[in-house]
Amino acid sequence: MTLSPVTVTIQITPESKPSTPSWMGEVAAFAQVLSHEGTLKTVQGQVRFARARFGHYDLIDFVVVLIGYILSGEPTRLPFYERLAPFAEPFMALFGRDRLPHRSTLSRFLAALDQPTVEALRARLQEDLLARKPFDSPGGLFDRAGEQWLVVDVDGTRQAARQRALPQTEVLPPPHRRFDQVCAGHRPATGASADGSFASSSSSF
Repeated sequence: MTLSPVTVTIQITPESKPSTPSWMGEVAAFAQVLSHEGTLKTVQGQVRFARARFGHYDLIDFVVVLIGYILSGEPTRLPFYERLAPFAEPFMALFGRDRLPHRSTLSRFLAALDQPTVEALRARLQEDLLARKPFDSPGGLFDRAGEQWLVVDVDGTRQAARQRALPQTEVLPPPHRRFDQVCAGHRPATGASADGSFASSSSSF
């Protein structure tokens, strides 16, 4: 049996074709919920800032950019803006807006933002959060007895670090671990049952 050669055609173009950011889908879903529930209109109508406008932009323009920045998971605003730049128009259109504030304009806005405005925005978002309960159960884990546990475990490191058990005898030098400082701040996970009681469970890196 002979195999016929397979022809592979590769076509290239000098034009840049940036790919859609992986987080754009999550932003679209989030924008749909905020629009459907009327949260965006509530922020626009009830949150006031003493400095009403920054050029062509309103407070809601900066709010939606910050929402996108949080959902993107980018470490700073610079890489976020670089990924967003080719898709600025459709991004803002998701929230019913038409202009993406420049990064320097956003910086000036954040520098001028006062605490009363922050509290007003926080209050509107908190009211929206408490008004809707999309899930009957907060989740958690159920043990064999059917008791529900809410487990909270916060790891301050970006990547898990695991330290293996090392043999310690008189003929061996003391162990030297590279992750001593990383693992020093680890605390056991704490579980809370549905009735409010707590229990600790150990976890290893």
